[in-house]
Amino acid sequence: MKKNILITGASGYVGAMLCDQLLQNEEVLNIIAIDKEKPDELLLEVIENNKDRIFFIHKNLFNQTWTEDVKRIEQEKDFTINTVIHTAWQIREMYGKKTKQWNWNVAGSDNVFDYVFGNNIPKLVHFSTVASYGAYSSNELDYRFTEEDQFRKSDYLYAEEKRIVEENLNNKYHQALSGGYKGQIAIIRPAAITGTRGRLGRIRFGLQSALSGTLKKEKSFVYTIVTKMTKFTPVTKKWLRQFVHEDDIVNLTILLALRDLPKDYEPFNICPPGDVVLGQDMADAVQKKPLKLNPQAIRFV
Repeated sequence: MKKNILITGASGYVGAMLCDQLLQNEEVLNIIAIDKEKPDELLLEVIENNKDRIFFIHKNLFNQTWTEDVKRIEQEKDFTINTVIHTAWQIREMYGKKTKQWNWNVAGSDNVFDYVFGNNIPKLVHFSTVASYGAYSSNELDYRFTEEDQFRKSDYLYAEEKRIVEENLNNKYHQALSGGYKGQIAIIRPAAITGTRGRLGRIRFGLQSALSGTLKKEKSFVYTIVTKMTKFTPVTKKWLRQFVHEDDIVNLTILLALRDLPKDYEPFNICPPGDVVLGQDMADAVQKKPLKLNPQAIRFV
């Protein structure tokens, strides 16, 4: 069956790449793209080159009227959404605005799930994170979490919100099953995503940007302070990162969106094979000396 896809977070890092790549796939007919932000440079180009196949809705998912916009587009263009890819998320913590962030992320995601189950959409691909397993001091470097391991509560808001949203999705799915829902749910739990687009994003404020020194080009008091703090690579005893390439994430998402799943409800931990990136490895990569700190010092900063 040809796909008509709804993509949330379409102006974001992964969302815009998905819009671009999916429209090049012969199995995809149309895309409805939603984001609270205006289209970025890549998405603008995609829209310009595919005006008759991609339709942009500039709204926050917390504003439930976006579902009315979706129905209007479906009626006007004579197609029906049969796949939803939910990538939208406010990742950077909005300090002092916890309620607003909760509404955007948790309540907004609930609205997406209600739309999927309320309209019997056959396929949902939801973006979660491996961070929700928790950065506990009891974790050991030689232990690899699997999909059978349970998420744990965390004071890291990003991980905690993602944990709660997955829990809500699971509950809503089982409620929908009792009502006759027969669709498939794929949950993608990626490690840190990186690649050419991620590294070159001018306003992308992340660990790699700070450590590599690219934040020096940004005229901001906060960026100046962060740049000074990262003249060394600050690491704790068990500090590590796992990176997965943006192209792999996009290709995997497309695979899960367009193909039947082995199970009707299945999470996938998306991490690279092989060794993790340790503090010394990161310091070597950005050509800086590692500064070993106690975790409490990092927490204070």
